[in-house]
Amino acid sequence: MNINKQEHINVVWFKRDLRLQDNEAINNAILADKPILLLYVFENSLKEDNHYSERHWNFIKQSLQDLNKQLLPFKTKVLTVSSEILKTFGTLQQFWKIDTVFSHQETGIKITYDRDKNFRTFCKNNLITWIENGNNGIFRGLKNRKTWQEDCEQYMQQSQFELHLDNTNFIPLETLHEIEKVFVLENLDTPKNKSFQKGGTSNAMKYLQSFFYNGRYKNYSFDISKPELARKSCSRLSPYLAWGNLSIRQVWQYAMQFRQISDHKKQVDAFASRLHWQVHFVQKFEMEDVMEFESINKGYRRLKKNLSKSYQIAWKEGKTGYPIIDACMRCLKETGYINFRMRAMVVSFFTHNLWQPWQAASAHLSSMFLDFEPGIHFPQLQMQAGETGINILRIYNPIKNSKEHDPEGIFIKKWVSELQNVPVEFIHEPYKMTVLDQKFNDITIGEDYPLPIVDIHSTRKKASDTLWSMKDDALVKKESQRILKKHTQPDRNKLD
Repeated sequence: MNINKQEHINVVWFKRDLRLQDNEAINNAILADKPILLLYVFENSLKEDNHYSERHWNFIKQSLQDLNKQLLPFKTKVLTVSSEILKTFGTLQQFWKIDTVFSHQETGIKITYDRDKNFRTFCKNNLITWIENGNNGIFRGLKNRKTWQEDCEQYMQQSQFELHLDNTNFIPLETLHEIEKVFVLENLDTPKNKSFQKGGTSNAMKYLQSFFYNGRYKNYSFDISKPELARKSCSRLSPYLAWGNLSIRQVWQYAMQFRQISDHKKQVDAFASRLHWQVHFVQKFEMEDVMEFESINKGYRRLKKNLSKSYQIAWKEGKTGYPIIDACMRCLKETGYINFRMRAMVVSFFTHNLWQPWQAASAHLSSMFLDFEPGIHFPQLQMQAGETGINILRIYNPIKNSKEHDPEGIFIKKWVSELQNVPVEFIHEPYKMTVLDQKFNDITIGEDYPLPIVDIHSTRKKASDTLWSMKDDALVKKESQRILKKHTQPDRNKLD
């Protein structure tokens, strides 16, 4: 190998920041003025974790392919290794002296947090400096939110980090080809599947531009709760934010610039408020990552629920007997996306009507959501399960939501093929069809499509009575005050 083993280099370790523009790690590496190796490690431990699935890895691979296309003018690419991070750096040290590693602080799950702690020890023992920058207005080590709002807004308004063709010193392609010979490389090819959004900053920009300049945003707040219309009227940027193809700041500044020429400023503002909402919840998880496993409010850890494999299987497979629930779960499985209200509803159904612990839904949903973002995922599971003690208890009625947001059953019939011939008057509650109705419409409820696995009215009452009674528990009250004090602004009475 024609590699100078005495050469000092720096490494940019990509994680959930798969972009070149507005990437502080790359910016800092360039300012350090040493040869830069760009690295992504497909960690086997993460591949085996049940929060992740093939759809995530395909999205990441597509994002890396897009990165490599953007890197062609720099005559370099991202080294993509299939290994573990410590083993990878141990191998790299055979060829270079690594001075500094640049990355962002990842608000991830416990396995990634533990990995980062081990990596910090590795760096210390090997005299490597590891510089982690903040990410998307999230601040590590906060004890409260006294200045968080101002700090977050300041981040949003700051200039983006720009990558230009000059002043760069990346490890060249010919050297990378030599290095690749000693690693097990990750194949970046992915199967063609039009059901899933494709990863990469280039695709992210197409969605961002079409949302605003093609007018999709005009019906944003009107269609946000509708399972079919939201697929077009929402931005669909969530996976690109989750995996860092775009930064929150890029999107927010783009929206604010567009707002100046928009005739529908309220819609732009509604969208921008959701960006702040996202950062708020990620910050919450950053400050209390115990939410991955247990209720943030310790009082609700006393809540006992009996596991039912049959209920959980029916829910996962979209065979509960409630068409809107089943359509959502089947759509999620096939496309990786359902809108926010439907996400809240399927969690509510699981935790309240089926009376299953939110922890039992966590891995399945995270593996299905293409936009799996831990900082959104875990706080929202607990919020919809009614186990925070500070949020209004919401138990979504699937029939009411179905009639309000899919009145003609368009979304239902699209995803629950068994109900194609069911008339609109029965599409939300097919179990109300008489034997004659079923025969006339060529369907047998209980055979072709399941009867409801639970009664939503009695199960709702049980859940409501139980959770409301716990509001008066001394520990629940004490914890509620602690949570409010920690996660709200000083001049606010409740958490959004």
